[in-house]
Amino acid sequence: MAEEDLAAQRERLMQGLRSYGGHYAELSRRFAARLGLHSTDAVAVLEIAAAEERGTPLSPARLSERIALSSGATTALLNRLEAGGHVVRSREDSDRRIVTLRAGGRIQEQADEFFGPPAGRLDAVMAHYPPELLARFEDFVADLNATLDGYLTGPAG
Repeated sequence: MAEEDLAAQRERLMQGLRSYGGHYAELSRRFAARLGLHSTDAVAVLEIAAAEERGTPLSPARLSERIALSSGATTALLNRLEAGGHVVRSREDSDRRIVTLRAGGRIQEQADEFFGPPAGRLDAVMAHYPPELLARFEDFVADLNATLDGYLTGPAG
């Protein structure tokens, strides 16, 4: 393939990834609206619920890193979410200074209800691709994310 064709292919792929990101952001915005939350608050709730579901609940500091907010802004956000019953802060570790964040109320159920249908559709699409290709794409996306993460956390970012 000619260099200009490769460049055009890479650009189409990046545009597709940007479009996917936009669609995911719109889904998140709609979920926030359904819960009556600001989109940043909903993103935080989703991060907390997803981490809890993976068995690796977040601390406030880790949440702050994940959603790119200062510690003060994260504290204000958690205060709002806790007051609304969307998040529970607890001290589960033997070191009682460590705070663990858990989704409160019906958040996990509401997230599963809301995101379940599009997740099912996406899974059906991915089922058409061989596992080897999905593994390569998983590596590719991880490399893209690591590159941007390095940029954003480095001196240039």
